[in-house]
Amino acid sequence: MAEETPKDENKTPNGGVNSQRKGLGRDIPRWVTALLPLVLFVVVLGVFMLTSPLAGIDGGEPLPDVTATHHTLPDDETVVVHITNNGPEQVTISQVLVDDAYWEFEIRGAGGDQTLAPRESARVVLPYHWNPGWDLDVALLLSDGAKVEHVIEAPQESPGFGTDVILTFALIGLFVGVIPVVIGMFWFPFIRGMSNRALHGVLLFAAGVLGFLAFDAGFESLELAERVPGAYEGKLLVVVGAVGALLLVQAISAWRDGRARDGDTRASSGLWIAYLVALSIGLHNFAEGLAIGSSFALGRVSLGAFLVIGFMLHNVTEGPAVVAPMANEARPKLRHFGALGVIAGAPVILGGWVGGLAYSPTVGAFFLALGVGAIVQVNWEIFGMVRSQSGRVTSATNLLAFLAGFAIMYVTDIFIVL
Repeated sequence: MAEETPKDENKTPNGGVNSQRKGLGRDIPRWVTALLPLVLFVVVLGVFMLTSPLAGIDGGEPLPDVTATHHTLPDDETVVVHITNNGPEQVTISQVLVDDAYWEFEIRGAGGDQTLAPRESARVVLPYHWNPGWDLDVALLLSDGAKVEHVIEAPQESPGFGTDVILTFALIGLFVGVIPVVIGMFWFPFIRGMSNRALHGVLLFAAGVLGFLAFDAGFESLELAERVPGAYEGKLLVVVGAVGALLLVQAISAWRDGRARDGDTRASSGLWIAYLVALSIGLHNFAEGLAIGSSFALGRVSLGAFLVIGFMLHNVTEGPAVVAPMANEARPKLRHFGALGVIAGAPVILGGWVGGLAYSPTVGAFFLALGVGAIVQVNWEIFGMVRSQSGRVTSATNLLAFLAGFAIMYVTDIFIVL
């Protein structure tokens, strides 16, 4: 007789592992085994803190780390410098110099004194008469002798943030974000009449537009990261935002693919990708609104007609990028076009409000990074759509179309920075 192969008692008939394994965890509830490592870690950490095994090592005092993130100028008699204590120890502002002259000052937001606790932010208010366009050199002297310098280039008065400013930002956001995107979406009937080869070129054109936005947002986020308080690790914050957005959009796409495999025809449509494109553009445009709002709040930009026209030229090319994924299918209902336009364009309004009311380089860098991650994943989706329609992403026509989208965005971007 042939010997029977011994069975693994820990295996279930379907190849899985039996929950009743032999060993330490057999008679212990699973929730206990889950909490046990955490409890042990807390005990070890408590012993370390109580016994202080490093007390005998003289490592010296930690260096102070204070960042002057930005400034505001409420009127021509006041200068406000916003600071954050990034270090593990409290710091005290003992003196302030303006153009190498000692000046009186007041610390607001630090508990009523001149000392900042770790991770605490405050405002240094100086009653100083400044002249528009004349640079100011502000230096904060800490109690240990360290100096924190901040240069105010070509100072301009920061306007207040009232109802009229809110309405102004809403109007600017409408003309800069929503209207250009919607106008660009009116190319949808023309795009639908194209052959598959030409349609693939339009899709790669859209990918080129998004690719430029990714580079543009990436460079801007890294620049802002330099002004992020050290406690928040600006560059790592950018990485977290970009990777997090990429994985989030990928998770949405994976969920959509699962729905499509289950027979949901809506989940396999180009409308899904159109919404993802609109979302990624919306994240970028939110950061664009932050830039507009913060520049307005800091008195660093004149929101004239030429600037608005530049933004409109820049953003009108985003409309075809939104609707191109739907061009090879039945025309969606009008409400979808409206929703896509709002998702892609309206965040400019919200970003303007946030940037004008509560400017923060940390928020700006993070949202720019979110846009980068989302755009990278959405471009991958567009490439997959082309391949699924028997197209070749690297054909000469498609590569030239990608380059055209990239180049047009570069040219329109020049109108903004002029």
